[in-house]
Amino acid sequence: MRLTETDASFIYMETASSPMHISSVYVLKGEVPFEDIYKHYENRIHLVPSYHRKLAQVPFSLGHPKWVDDTEFDLHNHVLLHQLPEGSTLKEGVDKGVELNEPMLDRSHPLWRTVVLTGVPGKTLLLQQTHHAMIDGASGIDLTTILYDLSPNAADPTPPTEPWQPHPAPSPGALMSEAMQENFSKLTRISPIKAMSTSRDVLGRLRKASEIFMRFMSKPAITAPFNAGMVGPKRRVKWIKKPFTEIREIRRHLGGTINDVVLAVVSEAIARYLEHHNERVDNQLIRIMCPVNVRTEDQKGALGNQVSAIFPLLPASSMSCTARLHAVIDEMQRIKVEEEAQALTVVQENMPAFPPVAMAMTQLVGTALDPTALAARVPMPIMPSFGYRQPNMGINLVCTNVPGLQVPQYLCGAEVTDTIGLLVLSGNVGLSLTILSYNKQLFFNFISEPRLVPDLQVIVDNAEAVFNELLSAARESDIQTNN
Repeated sequence: MRLTETDASFIYMETASSPMHISSVYVLKGEVPFEDIYKHYENRIHLVPSYHRKLAQVPFSLGHPKWVDDTEFDLHNHVLLHQLPEGSTLKEGVDKGVELNEPMLDRSHPLWRTVVLTGVPGKTLLLQQTHHAMIDGASGIDLTTILYDLSPNAADPTPPTEPWQPHPAPSPGALMSEAMQENFSKLTRISPIKAMSTSRDVLGRLRKASEIFMRFMSKPAITAPFNAGMVGPKRRVKWIKKPFTEIREIRRHLGGTINDVVLAVVSEAIARYLEHHNERVDNQLIRIMCPVNVRTEDQKGALGNQVSAIFPLLPASSMSCTARLHAVIDEMQRIKVEEEAQALTVVQENMPAFPPVAMAMTQLVGTALDPTALAARVPMPIMPSFGYRQPNMGINLVCTNVPGLQVPQYLCGAEVTDTIGLLVLSGNVGLSLTILSYNKQLFFNFISEPRLVPDLQVIVDNAEAVFNELLSAARESDIQTNN
């Protein structure tokens, strides 16, 4: 199976400073023996065929890489044990999981790994890693429904009727020949541009997409402290969790959607962080990239990436929590009316494919600019602030909202109590968030590059304060309504 342009881009963009795997740390209630977890994976791996497949690069990059069976597959390479010092705290366990998540996955094996961390009294931690070329956030949630159970007493799945047998690995010559045949086939098809011209809807959305790109140029975002340099390989994570009942309470009394409430909390927390650092924020804007799941019902459960994105642009100056929420609601309504996500999806689907060899060249450029290549000699500088930085034509941060199951999940009979998402950081985006809903709770997971964000706790405290202010405002509104 050949990677799509979108999936392959995560291979080409990957560097030692920006590994492109999607990860989570799952916290289990109870101390589960490693042997039980290993056996659990052994009994279920046949349900995830992609877990047996590794990348095969096409010589000279004549085509995008392919997924092929790993003829030397060994589960011991993928389900590993890390023993923490006995009596470690939950924070120490999560921090170690984040550290273990920093290196790239080994491309000589299938691009996934689970590390079991023991040593925290009364708990077991699992670091689950899967390359972004294999999954997006939505398919990652689908994957957990295979590996995790909805009952502590769930029976093991039916074993396969026959042992797994890998297909023979294709030779380099076969990979080249197949890629060249595919390239020739593309050339003989009808021109994508000609096909597009028959659809007014497509052309309209392409025009809308060009307006989105022009908005990036005409309305630059602020260059925040966490955008003032290229990310290195280190990461830090902090998280807070809130009951879903409180999110709904805010939404019910103050308006907006759950996503609107989340963006209000995040953007106001960032605005207060900028003022904390004495940044000039008057008339400045924060641009947040929010991935959007465009997976259809037919594609549910399939691996790979089916995503678009929207880019809300919000004031960088601090304001009251209710004013912030109304600003978010207005901006999200504009995005909905202008169909930003649909417009960008049409661009992905209809523009001629970027040649694989050209996409592969971007990997060489990215590697040459990778800060870790020079880290031992010349640390990458962080742009100082003299009250003004160069305008930012890109984004400030990524905020992805991944809806999960609203009932408890179990592994080997142990309940999952917390799920901490670890988002990819790249370029000069040194801060991002994964919002995960699970078991009637909403997890705000902040991940940062510590050189660019040495005080991540300030942002987390801001988010906690903004959320509490919104909740108080919602309850005050309820009292006034009832009176």
